Amino acid sequence: MAPVKKGILERLNAGEVVIGDGGFVFALEKRGYVKAGPWTPEATVQYPDAVRQLHREFLRAGSNVMQTFTFYASDDKLENRGNNLKVTGAQINEAACDLAREVANEGDALVAGGVSQTPSYLSCKSETEVRAIFKKQLDVFVRKNVDFLIAEYFEHVEEAEWAVQVLKTSGKPVAASLCIGPKGDMHGVSPGECAVRLVKAGAQIVGVNCHFDPMTCVETVKLMKEGVEKAGLKAHYMVQPLAFHTPDCNRQGFIDLPEFPFALEPRILTRWDMHKYAREAYKVGIRFIGGCCGFEPYHIRALAEELAPERGIIPAGSEKHGMWGSGLEMHTKPWVRARSRREYWEKILPASGRPKSASMSTPEGWGVTKGDAELLQHKEATTSQEMKHVLEVQKSKSTA
Repeated sequence: MAPVKKGILERLNAGEVVIGDGGFVFALEKRGYVKAGPWTPEATVQYPDAVRQLHREFLRAGSNVMQTFTFYASDDKLENRGNNLKVTGAQINEAACDLAREVANEGDALVAGGVSQTPSYLSCKSETEVRAIFKKQLDVFVRKNVDFLIAEYFEHVEEAEWAVQVLKTSGKPVAASLCIGPKGDMHGVSPGECAVRLVKAGAQIVGVNCHFDPMTCVETVKLMKEGVEKAGLKAHYMVQPLAFHTPDCNRQGFIDLPEFPFALEPRILTRWDMHKYAREAYKVGIRFIGGCCGFEPYHIRALAEELAPERGIIPAGSEKHGMWGSGLEMHTKPWVRARSRREYWEKILPASGRPKSASMSTPEGWGVTKGDAELLQHKEATTSQEMKHVLEVQKSKSTA
């Protein structure tokens, strides 16, 4: 009989570092299994081998958490903008749980069931309607007995509160992760206040994911931590940022960048940037450290290697790689062998190789959020007239 694994709160209460996984929708889109735009996870049913393999690579890289590939797996999202699928939300969520559990059982990893923001909230549907969407997903997670739950990728703290309150009815540990930066949520609620509200709603772990680069996300969680402590509350903290540099982003994050989503590669962080991120996150007291969009297994491996002294283990994925690039000692070229040390790579300033590339972009800040007619969601596919309208708006914004 396999030994019982320690739960997420048991690990965090003991001060252990928990390494999350990376970004499934972006990684699988690049591999040809997810459609950019809807970003929905029907691949759990259509291409289970692809999802299973990515879980396995993150586990080998050092992840302690196999998060179910259930991002945007609510029925209102699955039928949004003409996305007429042949599978149901329940089928997608069930398959995601089975795949995550299968791989988690191959190592010391936990399964986290995840829900995310909904088109219904953006369309100003009622609180009752939005809560029902989360409850429908929760029923699957409870039936599949996931180890804990994550309410992630919320731009508005109000919707995240509703999600946490629904997830708490399961009796399982709940984490809440907003996709916000230091300026707060889309309605201007500060990171500190957001965190306090989430803790009061019942979340034991709070933090941020997606939309911003690692250092921006660490700074945001630091503000959340300060808010929670000032309020006399207690929580654990998590961070799962982008693997892209975003110094030019505004409140909306990388979605506003003109490079989103097909030309972001020049912004990708190196594994050495990830070492710095992991150390900084640890220094400010964050113990659940992972990644979101753009994070590949080698990025997660860098986190695990940086925090190996604290964790007491080296990820299996380092066997061929060699810590700190030591494998380069075997290279045929002497000038490459000279790079086989951490000190060299920590000081590297990578060139882009693009002579006419700008260092930063101008975000397309349309200034719309929940409550604006532009964000009213539809089941029908985008019409040519609607596309003409958005192109006209885009043109007006770019010339303003």
